[in-house]
Amino acid sequence: MSDTITVIGNIAGDPEHRQTAAGIAVTTFRVASSQRRFDRATGQWVEAHTNWYSVSAFRSLAQHAFRSLRKGDRVVLTGKLRVRNWDNGTARGTAVEIDADAIGHDLLWGTTTFEKHTGPVRTQAAESWSAGETPAPAWNTAEGGPSPWEAPDGGQDDGGDDVADSDEAHRPLVLVGADTPY
Repeated sequence: MSDTITVIGNIAGDPEHRQTAAGIAVTTFRVASSQRRFDRATGQWVEAHTNWYSVSAFRSLAQHAFRSLRKGDRVVLTGKLRVRNWDNGTARGTAVEIDADAIGHDLLWGTTTFEKHTGPVRTQAAESWSAGETPAPAWNTAEGGPSPWEAPDGGQDDGGDDVADSDEAHRPLVLVGADTPY
């Protein structure tokens, strides 16, 4: 099943972090997502039902989640939903799990400070690079000129978003063909 779900809820316990035998980082935690409704008789909002999810994050998301999330934090997360039945011989049940694609604090209820990861993310199994960073080229360019991975000033790209730091970020968006119905 490859259903995608977005959940808003509270982390029920401190996240747990481990590595698989292959060296892949995994962080797991439980999220309680309460459904609320307005009770007209009392004029109050009341919790109607709570859904529980087991959440797993992998690789760099696992590392960042473990450093950022704590018990009680209100989060918004999205990922792949897995529902599976289990039977251990004495009891049966259903497990509802989410393989997280993205996790963040719910800013409706508080503030947070984002710290951009600037270095490469490395695991024991294999090397990988974080978004915005590119490995050094393993070949020379055809003309022997600058590498395609070098910044225009001749240095390595710092991984920053030059567009967001320029006037381009505030330029109006132009959509070609947006005035046609199809």
